[in-house]
Amino acid sequence: MVKKRIPDASVSSGEPSHGCVPGTCCNVEAVLSVDERGQMVLPKEVRQKAGIGTGDKLALISWEREGEVCCLALMKVGNLSGMVQGILKPLVQDLEQE
Repeated sequence: MVKKRIPDASVSSGEPSHGCVPGTCCNVEAVLSVDERGQMVLPKEVRQKAGIGTGDKLALISWEREGEVCCLALMKVGNLSGMVQGILKPLVQDLEQE
């Protein structure tokens, strides 16, 4: 499978909290189909590369643009707390300074 590189438009001018570095790109790892029950299968190669195993919990993260979901991402729940903390910490610090 050929991977297509897409510029990461989500990286802001601030320091990223998700571990991505400005100027890096996202990869299209696979194209998934949704069945009649709304289920999808992550290919084995993607699960192995991402370290996703049986029983792992994944968070589904969405971004909205003009009231519609435009992007979806999956993240291991264990990594989510660091991302959330990285996003919320500067906001809390700003509120404390007011």
